[in-house]
Amino acid sequence: MGQLNAGIVPVTPFQQNCTILFDAETRAGVVVDPGGDIDRILEAVRQNGISVGAIWITHGHIDHAAGAMDLKDALGVEIVGPHLADKPLLDNLESQAVRFGIAGGVRNCAPDRYLSEGDTVSFGEHVFEVLHCPGHAPGHVVYFDRAARFAHVGDVLFAGSIGRTDLPGGDHEALIRSIKEKLLPLGDDIGFICGHGPGSRFGDERRTNPFLR
Repeated sequence: MGQLNAGIVPVTPFQQNCTILFDAETRAGVVVDPGGDIDRILEAVRQNGISVGAIWITHGHIDHAAGAMDLKDALGVEIVGPHLADKPLLDNLESQAVRFGIAGGVRNCAPDRYLSEGDTVSFGEHVFEVLHCPGHAPGHVVYFDRAARFAHVGDVLFAGSIGRTDLPGGDHEALIRSIKEKLLPLGDDIGFICGHGPGSRFGDERRTNPFLR
């Protein structure tokens, strides 16, 4: 098994970290949270010689899921995730676009498979455990590769901050519970990529993140 690699393509006016996770040796991989700018994502896939097996979604907000159907059409792969609790968000991406003043290129998203706590998803020999982490969005999931000591946490946790809870379906207490009960116990050494900005490690956030004190 080759090393797990990650490439980030910032997309949409929200500068969302669309992430390409892939095996350094086989180049098999997945695209996580294609929120838009599909041409740029496809170019990154092509330039790096990635064989994309699926699209993984962390949650149903427009900057994470609005490009998923177009990318599915382009690549001929399934959309996997998030948790079923985010179906109302995914069914209304087009109306989210109107609310945020985003013109064109947004389609409601219909995943081929929703995920639940305890499920696993994989590409090649890289296996990710699925953690249901509500708070930022009701159906938010985190993808955790125990062997690689790596997590993709979407908008649950950031370097020095946490996900917003003032959007529809947000719940601050649930978000803090998700972080403290599901993420931090995985270990201080876990490195993570998040939905916006630089990644970090769980230990650094446990010690220094002002929202977790």
